[in-house]
Amino acid sequence: MNADETSLADLVRQVHRNYPTGVTVITTMHEGVPYGLACNAFASVSLAPPMVLFCVNQSTQTHRHLRKNSAVGINVLASDQAALAEVFAHSGADKFAQTSWHLGERGVPLVSEAAANFEATIVDTLDAGTHTVFIAQISTATKRDVEPLLYLHGSYLKPANATLA
Repeated sequence: MNADETSLADLVRQVHRNYPTGVTVITTMHEGVPYGLACNAFASVSLAPPMVLFCVNQSTQTHRHLRKNSAVGINVLASDQAALAEVFAHSGADKFAQTSWHLGERGVPLVSEAAANFEATIVDTLDAGTHTVFIAQISTATKRDVEPLLYLHGSYLKPANATLA
């Protein structure tokens, strides 16, 4: 990477840190073992049929298992789950040993007490640089009436701490 590319990468990273996002935990099951990671690159794609996308770094252990399995859980974390987000933001260790979770109807791990849980089927992928964009069709959805966890400036925020325009 040359100096101009490094500068551009740093600038893009700074812009992204200033863009607020929600925090999700993407989960899957492989050979009876749950896998998951924190993900803030998540968005709605369509309501008919209901589809979402999420982006995962190709170097993660969970990425390999998402490529092998089409069933996926998408857990929108609640504002009081920042510590859980940190668990899933780091590789290694048994993340699920530190997590209250249950199996969904499709056999994927779902985080208990999340603001929302989706079960979905991966229907398409697109390799994009260091990441893969996964497009998934939602088959089940649940939600609780709680505030979601936000991420901004490298920190987790509760919506009550965010300033509305």
